[in-house]
Amino acid sequence: MGKGKRGSNKFTKFLKVLGPGLITGASDDDPSGIATYSQAGAQYGLTTLWTALITFPLMASIQEMCARIGLATSQGLTTILKLHYPKWVLYVMVLFSFPAIIMNIGADIAGMGAVANLIFPKIDAAFFSVLFTMLLLVCIILFPYKKIASILKYLAMILLVYLIVPFFAKTDWHAVLKETFIPHITWNKDYLAILVGILGTTISPYLFFWQTNMEVEELEQKQLQQKQVIISSRRMFRDMRADVNIGMLFSNLVMFFIILTTGSVLAAGGVHKIDTVEQAAQALKPLAGDMAYYLFAFGVIGTGLLAIPVLSGALSYIFSETFGLKMGLDKKFHEAKGFYIIIAISLIAGLCMNYVGLSPMKALLYSAILYGLTAPVIIAIILHICNNKSIMGGHVNGKRANILGFSTFVLMTVAAVALLYFQFT
Repeated sequence: MGKGKRGSNKFTKFLKVLGPGLITGASDDDPSGIATYSQAGAQYGLTTLWTALITFPLMASIQEMCARIGLATSQGLTTILKLHYPKWVLYVMVLFSFPAIIMNIGADIAGMGAVANLIFPKIDAAFFSVLFTMLLLVCIILFPYKKIASILKYLAMILLVYLIVPFFAKTDWHAVLKETFIPHITWNKDYLAILVGILGTTISPYLFFWQTNMEVEELEQKQLQQKQVIISSRRMFRDMRADVNIGMLFSNLVMFFIILTTGSVLAAGGVHKIDTVEQAAQALKPLAGDMAYYLFAFGVIGTGLLAIPVLSGALSYIFSETFGLKMGLDKKFHEAKGFYIIIAISLIAGLCMNYVGLSPMKALLYSAILYGLTAPVIIAIILHICNNKSIMGGHVNGKRANILGFSTFVLMTVAAVALLYFQFT
């Protein structure tokens, strides 16, 4: 009985550790990510599976740096740039972040509308896009995001069905092992576009801002509850690392199995290009049969509802910190009007993108590629901050963090430059 209680207590403590990192990881597998991974599997089979082994440590290292910045300084990334760096650095970061985040919001809204149309084909997808936008806006303003996320993360768990499908399909496990551990790269613009898309949708700039600000808000809440400064707590930093690593592991595990599932089912079935959500949903047919469309639709809607508040929230944090506005998803509307107005504008701007004539699947993929092109600049800024003792004090990067961070910067830069080279030559 005593052992059972101790085991239960350990599990309870483990669950309490999970917070911003887990939500960040879950929101990273948004409709844009699902579309990118599905296209990678359909177009190139299993040959991009190796990227999951690379993206996990790199993604975890960058997100850990962002979380550490928040805990060590009690400030968001934008505030740190505003206080410690020339203004042009701040404006470059805003310039690189804004279009990518807006396009991602628009692509996610379009993707959600398209999959809702799968369930109710008689109702136009544009109607659902407007409906989801209004629903999100009302929920973000009326309810604390943590309450919304605590419910939606269970809907996002539908993505775990991808972990099961390969065992029902005809999967060549020898090929899976080979493609996972032996990288295969095709030097042409289409393959590099997928590669940059995978890197961009896993190592996404908006998550950097989000993670930092969430850690700051979490810290403020703990300080209010305990009525003491806990910034020096080693346990706090250890718990943060565990939270981030588990969140990033979940994100990359889902990514790996989406590529595996679509590679085993769609590519093997002759579907090498996904232009519609119906084609992407077919990957789940070996397990779900005619229910595949419903499973896929609920998974995309769940991740979209989870991710869009993160996207719009990250953008609002950037602008609110830049212009000194009161901010926080834990605040009421009247306490942070400017913050919520920016969120509303970003959602409406994203919705308007649905009317530029770009298909939802292409928009989702292009937003991931745009992140891949803009991420190197912001990663370079994060690395500089994390090695600046006047900002981080005793919490500067260690050797391992710098190796992983610099590797991330180099990989993202090489992939982006190679894509641009092949695009224009």
